Amino acid sequence: MNPAAIWTSFSTIFRREVRRFTRIWPQTLVPPVITMSLYFVIFGSLIGRRIGDMGGYSYMEFVVPGLIMMAVITNSYANVVSSFYSAKFQRSVEELLVSPTPNWVVMAGYVLGGVARGLIVGFVVTIIAMLFTSLSVQHIGITILIVFLTSVLFALAGFINAIFANSFDDISIIPTFVLTPLTYLGGVFYSIDLLSPFFQGLSKLNPILYMVNAFRYGVLGVSDINVVWAFAGVIAFIALLAGWGLHLMRHGKRLRH
Repeated sequence: MNPAAIWTSFSTIFRREVRRFTRIWPQTLVPPVITMSLYFVIFGSLIGRRIGDMGGYSYMEFVVPGLIMMAVITNSYANVVSSFYSAKFQRSVEELLVSPTPNWVVMAGYVLGGVARGLIVGFVVTIIAMLFTSLSVQHIGITILIVFLTSVLFALAGFINAIFANSFDDISIIPTFVLTPLTYLGGVFYSIDLLSPFFQGLSKLNPILYMVNAFRYGVLGVSDINVVWAFAGVIAFIALLAGWGLHLMRHGKRLRH
């Protein structure tokens, strides 16, 4: 395909994905904003007053970056896994596979559609957070880059989950039993400095810890881990999942009926 045809294919898939979640915005954009607002009220305002400072900041300021990142992660993932599995279930994805459109264009269209939803929700949650506390971003470049790369990573993870899923129940297994525990144990609500050395080491096996702390470093300037390792890990996982996704699409065993 020539570059113009590739761009047309990509932009068509991307625009369709964006229209899909914006058309049903009461289901895709409003619920995560309400959920995060409740977190701000309960963990930030009510419980935070009793906890006091953490990492040199008030508890509300400390948890806000983690909650924003949690919203980005869950929505980037959810958008792609539900959209691509629906296309597979309806067998419309087979039309893409037999078309001249390269597999990487198909994957990029779906993934960036998920990124768009994740970033929009993250932006709205940030606006809501400003009603509860004031934040001044310390490192704007790090903040933007880590939130974008994290969104891409979990959109790719949702894409692969959709390929392997055989039913609508399957697309909820990973978010329920893997993504949610890792997120809650990823330093969103606490600093790992509060943990014993053993559990600190255990927490460092959690990849989400690095993403949350890199984002917190970008916003507040504090982190429990080395930010360089966070970026290296995210980029490595993106390359791994992208390669795996293209491999699965090329063989198409779980996509064609």
